[in-house]
Amino acid sequence: MTGTDTEPLYSGADARAHNQSVLQIERGLSPLITLSEARTVVHHALQYAREQELPPMTIAVLDASGSLVAFVREDRSSLLRERIARGKAHGALNMGVGSRALAARAEDHPHFVNALVGLADGNLVPVPGGILVRNESGDIVGAVGVSGHLPDADEACAIAGIEAASLKADPGE
Repeated sequence: MTGTDTEPLYSGADARAHNQSVLQIERGLSPLITLSEARTVVHHALQYAREQELPPMTIAVLDASGSLVAFVREDRSSLLRERIARGKAHGALNMGVGSRALAARAEDHPHFVNALVGLADGNLVPVPGGILVRNESGDIVGAVGVSGHLPDADEACAIAGIEAASLKADPGE
C-alpha cells in the first residue's frame, strides 16, 4: 500500500495496465467479459458455495464499463446482498484494484476510503469479495462481486467462478 492518500493504489506495470484499460474503454476498444463467460462465473461460484455449504449467495458480474452482465441472488439471500455484491464489483472497477486492496487501504486511511464511498454514491464496498477479471493479455474485462458470507469466503467463490471461465482473477493482494 502507499504512504499517503494522494498516491495511487497501483504503480508501475499495474498503473500502465489500468491506464491502458481506461483508454480502451473510453475509445470503445476494450475487450469485455461475455455473457457466456459471466454465466460460467456465476454457475461455478454458486457451485463452489454449495460445496462449501455457505449461506445463500448473491453474485454480480460487471463488464469493464461497469454494466451488469449477469446477476443471481439465491433464495433466502438477505436484502442488502445485491447492493453489497454490486458495490464490491463497482469499487474494484472504479479504483482499478480488487477490493482486498481497498480493504487494506481502508485500514490505513479510513477517512480517504470513506470519502471514496461517498464519491461513488455507496458503490464501493472496501472488503474482500470484489475481484477484477482479466483476460489472458492482462486487460481488465470486468469485475465480480460476491456477498453472502464472510469476505474471504465471498472472495473464494468469485475466484472459483472466474478461474472456471478460463479468466484471471485479480483480488488485489
